[in-house]
Order: sequence, then structure tokens, then C-alpha cells
Amino acid sequence: MNDQRIFSLRNQWFTTSVGIVVLLAVAAALVGFIWLPTLEGNVRRYGLWNTICSAAGLIRPSASEPVVTPTYPITDVVITSQTLRGASADAIGRGATLALRCTMCHGARGLSDANTPNLAGQYGVAIYKELQDFKSGARQSAVMAPLVANLSDEDMRDLAAYYAYLPRPHDYNPAGTPQIVVSGAPMRNIPPCGACHGELSNKAGSPWLEGEPAAYLHSQLMAFASGARHNDISEQMRNVARQMTPSEIEAAVHYYESQP
Repeated sequence: MNDQRIFSLRNQWFTTSVGIVVLLAVAAALVGFIWLPTLEGNVRRYGLWNTICSAAGLIRPSASEPVVTPTYPITDVVITSQTLRGASADAIGRGATLALRCTMCHGARGLSDANTPNLAGQYGVAIYKELQDFKSGARQSAVMAPLVANLSDEDMRDLAAYYAYLPRPHDYNPAGTPQIVVSGAPMRNIPPCGACHGELSNKAGSPWLEGEPAAYLHSQLMAFASGARHNDISEQMRNVARQMTPSEIEAAVHYYESQP
């Protein structure tokens, strides 16, 4: 019986196998980070180090090709899971007073009859973000812009707290949930709608969509698809809406607007 230890440098099989693995790893790194990127023909322009970083997924700005900045205002609201948590009764009361000017479009109790968004029970952080974007110009609206012009940050937080406090319409999910809503279209990089706009899986800053007017939902999806609306964080909604077919947009719209 051989008493030689397996994991020992004196074991020629162990050292040979380790050596082969190391050589393969080095060869793979050279091919993936240096040789393949050179086939693009831009190594001289970017430099070897920038090419390696680019191949590793790390974007390094180059003096010869600066980072492109948008020519229009984009959202600068920083959203975290703790934003607007624990609103006080005083904040809700102040928000109720401020909301009196909003009733013509959004209804006396946050439920609209004018094809504008229903705000009752909406996530407070989603309302706060949109108000900030209307004020900064990241989201454009001839109606909303003058209404938010004089609102302070505290006013927006109070409004968000008030509408989030109002009871939300009961969910009603009709039979036959559309494919685009329940599972998206992975081959076209479209995630399920519920991945961001759901309940438990809600993404901070994404609004609750159940019961929103069909005309409003349709217009916003089309605006995202065309780029007319561009206040989505990291261009997520624009990338999704551009890939959706007209029938998928219609299916998602009618699914979310359906209520008892």
C-alpha cells in the first residue's frame, strides 16, 4: 500500500494536475482579457489596461472617448428601502391639507375619474420620487410642473405619506394572467412586470399598478418606449418598453386596470 500523501508536492500526480490547472487558468485569462479584446482593433486607442478592465466588466472612461451624458434632465432622487419609512400622523395630516389642490385630477380620496393616476394606497416613495422629478424637469408635465414648483421637500414627503395612508382598492386579478406580466420575455430581456411592480417583490421607487386607468398606463408605456419619458432609474423602463410588442402592452394595460 502506498503511504505517500495525496496533497503533497512530492506527489508527482498532484503537482502535475495543479500545474495543468494553473496553466489552463493563465491561458484562459490571456485569451479572454487580452487576445480576444485585441480582435476588436481598439487596444491602441484604449490602452492595454483599459482593455483588460473592459473585458472584466469594469468600465473605465477614456480621454479619447468620454462618457456620454444625456442632453435632457434625468432623475437625481436617491431611493433606498428606508426612504419615507415611519411617517407620523402629523405628516399625514399636513399631506391631507396639501392634497386638497390635487382633488380635481386625482379624486377626493385619491381615486381618479379623469384617466389620471390613482394615488390611494400608492407606495409613498414612488409618489415622492415622481413629485421630485416633476419639479426638477426630469419628468415633464404642463399640468404638474406649476403645481409642484413651490413645494418643499417636506411638502412632498407629507403628500406621499398621506396618499400612502389612504386605503388601496382591493386587488382583482382576472383569470388568465398575461405571459408578459407573470414571466416576462426572457429572450428579449423583459422581466416580469411583478418583479418591480408587485407587492412582496416591489422595487423601491416602482409604483403599484393595480387599478390604474388603462389610458394612463398605455400612454406612459408608449412614452417610455419612445423616450419621451425618461425619469426611470438607469433607463430600466425604457429598455423594457422598447422591447414590448403592441399586443403585450395592451395585455399588460388591461390586466392592471381590471378591478371589480
